Amino acid sequence: MEIYVVQQGDTINSIASQFGITAERLIIDNDIEEPYQLVVGQALIITYPSQVYTVEEGDTLEGIADAFNTTVMQLLRNNPFLANRQYIYPGETLVISYNNDKGSLWVVGYTYPFIRDEILRMTLPYLTFLLIFNHRIAAGGEITGGDNDIDVIETAKLYGVPSTLVLTAFSQTGVFDLEAVAEILNDKQIQDKVIDTILTILETKGYNGVNISMQLINENNQQLYLDLLTNITDSLHPQGYSVYVTINPGLTYHQDEITFEKINYTAFSEQSDGLLFLTYDLGSIDRPPNPISIVTSGPLLDYIVSQVPLDKIRIMLPTLGYDWQLPYVEGRTRANALNYDSALALARQNNAVIQYDETTLSAYFEYVDNFNRPHIVYFKDARSIDASIKILQDYGIDGIGIWNVMYYFSQLWLLINSQYQIKKVLD
Repeated sequence: MEIYVVQQGDTINSIASQFGITAERLIIDNDIEEPYQLVVGQALIITYPSQVYTVEEGDTLEGIADAFNTTVMQLLRNNPFLANRQYIYPGETLVISYNNDKGSLWVVGYTYPFIRDEILRMTLPYLTFLLIFNHRIAAGGEITGGDNDIDVIETAKLYGVPSTLVLTAFSQTGVFDLEAVAEILNDKQIQDKVIDTILTILETKGYNGVNISMQLINENNQQLYLDLLTNITDSLHPQGYSVYVTINPGLTYHQDEITFEKINYTAFSEQSDGLLFLTYDLGSIDRPPNPISIVTSGPLLDYIVSQVPLDKIRIMLPTLGYDWQLPYVEGRTRANALNYDSALALARQNNAVIQYDETTLSAYFEYVDNFNRPHIVYFKDARSIDASIKILQDYGIDGIGIWNVMYYFSQLWLLINSQYQIKKVLD
């Protein structure tokens, strides 16, 4: 696999010719929406499958998988365009295998239950676990939400992917419910009520376990969170359910300096099946223009690795970009979220040149809107993902997570699948 950055004067055909591949393969692999309007600075993934096959009359995916001693799931991973099709057609070229010998990855993906079915089916072959963001803790220990997740759980099972219930204290509008959290942290009876409800949901809907989202955890309240986690684990583990924790490490940005909460992660890892480190990226954010993530915070990774066994660490890779209007005004400026395709379309629309910051592992560009206001956009591309995973591997971390999988980020999955083997817990 190689990553190529589009230069001035490049065309889709000239790039394909340069690497000895077809323009069709380049377009399909990168899911290029405007192949004849490439953006200068756009990153493209070039793959070299180790084995391909041209479909013949009468072929089926099952027959091809048997002939090459592989699985239908592997064919779906290598050819995601097949996920939502009933048939394969003579003359189509299918990738049988990649030389994905750079190790294995444990990949978890967050989703809301209203994910489009075609995107879900394209994504599931790449996942170890699916985390469904759907249940919320409310006042009095009530658990709300939970609608429309049965179909997602059942579809995931078809792909051999267990589903985990994510329990948060976020309201439907994204506001964190401090009052509800304070109640559950300080009242054992409310905790027992929540645990009983969780057990009922897990058994009724077929979840494999629960992921407790711990936001605003700090050095002063961490013992309360640990006591809650211990209570949950002591109740769920004997019933055969897993208990994971998503922790917001409390990153604070001070110009070029990043600080974080010094939590006793050792204790939390001992009371759970794994820790997922994530700062939730929602529809908008109010911090200054800054693309730094957990992956690019060396001191935080050093601290995590010093406290948590490597096989219990999951680091979330950010996939959303943000568009800031400049100049940034504290308390007033909010950046709007963009996915990769939207960021690329915005750059194309404004004839912007995409740059790349090696320090923060982020692509970025600047533009001026119709009201003559300057903007800066930071987002993640193939270079960002590749560098992030390599950093984690250097630490010995093979667990990654994706927030979120509501849209299909083709470069992300192609890069992972063409280089790494994906761990599975179900056959």
